[in-house]
Amino acid sequence: MKFSEMKYVRPDMNDLAAKSKEAAEQLANAANVSEAAKAYLMWDRAAAFFSTMNSLCYIRHTINTEDEFYSGENDFFDENSPDYTKLWQDVSEALAKSRFRSELEEKFGKVMFRNIDIFLESFSPEIIPEMQENNRLCTEYEKLVASAKIDFDGKVLNISELTPYKQSADDDVRKRAWAAESGFYTEHKSELDGIFDSMVRVRNEMARKMGFNNYVKLGYLNMCRNCYTVNDVGKFREAVVKYIVPLADRLYREQAKRIGANYPLKYCDTGILFKDGNAVPKGNAEDILEAGRRFYHELSPETAEFFDFMMENELMDVLSRKSKAVGGYCTELPDFGSPFIFANFNGTQGDVEVITHEAGHAFAAYVSRDIFPTDNRQPTLEACEIHSMTMEFFGWRSAEDFFGENAGKFCYKHLADALKFIPYGAMVDHFQHIVYEQPGLSPEERIGKWRELTAVYMPWIDLDGSPFYGEGRAWQRQTHIYERPFYYIDYCLAQTVALEFWVIMQKDPQEAFERYLKLVKLGGSETFDGLVAAAGLETPFGDEALKKVAAEAEKWLDLHGADF
Repeated sequence: MKFSEMKYVRPDMNDLAAKSKEAAEQLANAANVSEAAKAYLMWDRAAAFFSTMNSLCYIRHTINTEDEFYSGENDFFDENSPDYTKLWQDVSEALAKSRFRSELEEKFGKVMFRNIDIFLESFSPEIIPEMQENNRLCTEYEKLVASAKIDFDGKVLNISELTPYKQSADDDVRKRAWAAESGFYTEHKSELDGIFDSMVRVRNEMARKMGFNNYVKLGYLNMCRNCYTVNDVGKFREAVVKYIVPLADRLYREQAKRIGANYPLKYCDTGILFKDGNAVPKGNAEDILEAGRRFYHELSPETAEFFDFMMENELMDVLSRKSKAVGGYCTELPDFGSPFIFANFNGTQGDVEVITHEAGHAFAAYVSRDIFPTDNRQPTLEACEIHSMTMEFFGWRSAEDFFGENAGKFCYKHLADALKFIPYGAMVDHFQHIVYEQPGLSPEERIGKWRELTAVYMPWIDLDGSPFYGEGRAWQRQTHIYERPFYYIDYCLAQTVALEFWVIMQKDPQEAFERYLKLVKLGGSETFDGLVAAAGLETPFGDEALKKVAAEAEKWLDLHGADF
């Protein structure tokens, strides 16, 4: 079904509550495992409808944040999603306590039950008011950023539309673009401080009501960390500082020399790798999508079928427009068996990375669309990011189609950016641990903590002299910090695994894809470490994975960097 034909219907919360009660009672009174399974699958269908309508509303709201109808419906979900979570809790408790649990674990999988146990530990009806307030604050932040109307070179631009100017090879244009963006955030810094301060307060209150010392434990439960701990993540960050920060620092020193900038770099010089400019895609948005179609047709029969489905059913909205939310995402519409890709094309190589990154998510969703219960369709989020980040590297095979004579530039920057990203992502995670371990910090103290961490994870950054970024406020434009606490380390873990796949691609692209497809087809039936093992790769939590990918990437960059 085409996206434009998908009918939105506001879920009836009373009907959903009745179905939750019915499913819980049937699970409790089931005479055998078949009756118990049937009861849960009945609820699974009802829950899928709620999720489908929620996603449909969110997509149409973010496509146009000024649409009054979907803005109102988005408020409905902000208000009612916590109540929906309570209904999930009722069914989950009945399932977890079923006297047929062992047989149901055999039928549905042990990972699903492990995740249910984590969910039950993370939720109580007592925290519904705080969840509603948290949702409201997230929407407030989203609308604030989407409201940007920045005067630049005779145009009025939003944040996404400003990005090409921030990567301009013209030093004057680039610096003015960064200053213009800084001006918007600086103008709203008191609002940004206030929103986040309220978020920390309300999240800490949720944790307190749940019996935790602070939000860190609850945050990990909300992210469904089902196979690793806070200590494991801390060790990963230490390995990042040991193996990746020195390599990234070397790359930035070379970059400064290449573009004629001083080291350490100002933020405005970090995104331009080549004096004559970064690679940009050939053609317009339609050309990029058509090149994407050719790429997926060449990659495999499975990806060809998937991309044709996306194109034929209008399941991508990629053009940047006024009042459209910033960023990009992939979401699912379970009842329609369809993923959806949202993006903001802006004429940079990020447009191609959307066609690979977000489409990597969408491909995994498409492959698993017929798995039931729907709980088993998706793994935890760090594993989902393996789907997307690895697909970005498969995109190298079509680099010439996307970038023409600048394909080499694209590949060099993409690999360098992957390595440079890991320290930044680890710093975001470390910052969030500090923020939630010390919830009493003032806005000014949080900014000071970011500056301190910058010296550890990003020593190539000169923080002196520039507004907003130089003040230590760069984190305030990172939507995940506001809206998805503790998500960001997922990208770092996944990037490490994707780089392991990249190493295999250099020797045998077909073997790399076969291993990737094996991982994707497992859906959510395995934990993150189980999926990595199934693909025959090293876990990111030891030193070996980061040490190996850093060494292999450094050799490739040394070999090809001489071309620039």
